[in-house]
Amino acid sequence: MKTALAIYDMDRTITRRPTYAAFMWRAVTRLAPWRILLTPLVLLTGLAYLLGFIARGRLKELNFRLLVGRVGPERLDRVVQGFADSQVRTNIMPGARTRLAEDKAAGRRLVLATASYRLYAAAIAQRLGFDDVIATDVEYDRQGRTVARIDGVNCYGPGKLDMIEAWLQKQGLEREALHIRFYSDHISDAPVHHWSDEAFATNAHARLVKLAQHEGWEVLDWRHRRQA
Repeated sequence: MKTALAIYDMDRTITRRPTYAAFMWRAVTRLAPWRILLTPLVLLTGLAYLLGFIARGRLKELNFRLLVGRVGPERLDRVVQGFADSQVRTNIMPGARTRLAEDKAAGRRLVLATASYRLYAAAIAQRLGFDDVIATDVEYDRQGRTVARIDGVNCYGPGKLDMIEAWLQKQGLEREALHIRFYSDHISDAPVHHWSDEAFATNAHARLVKLAQHEGWEVLDWRHRRQA
């Protein structure tokens, strides 16, 4: 009998709104409000990304340096825990909660795979009952303070599939011995949709819905209570 996994993306798959900007805002206002003055530089990095001058991962590193910087573990943890509490209280779609409970009850191992930073995604995942988290990691210095560099790769697009496969290897799980469900809202996760045994285009935008219809994947919408 195969081991069953249910892998979920986070932003706009289980959450109504993206978490990245919300976390950055909470961090800057709680840790160093003076950094709000650096917002014009943040906007410039966003423009550089849109124009193709920097990659998405580099954009995240620059924003982290500008808005968060080096923070000790105790101060950061207070921000992370408060943020996770607020997200679970206000930003989780009821349909996502229902499906998570169903997958858990069916004996599936729940895995969150997200481009969001692990430092807060793991706290959200723990509150929602996930068993494992695959996410973008930050580096830390010898004092345990955050460093504005990504440790490894940004868990996005093809990189997400690479990180999932690396995680399976570390867990001693053979792909052939698994049955994998995957839920995501975005076309960037199409490599993982194709790789999974059951693919769900969840709260998806038009490009992913079109691909799902072509591939025969189920389309879910948890944004509205009736449809959820």
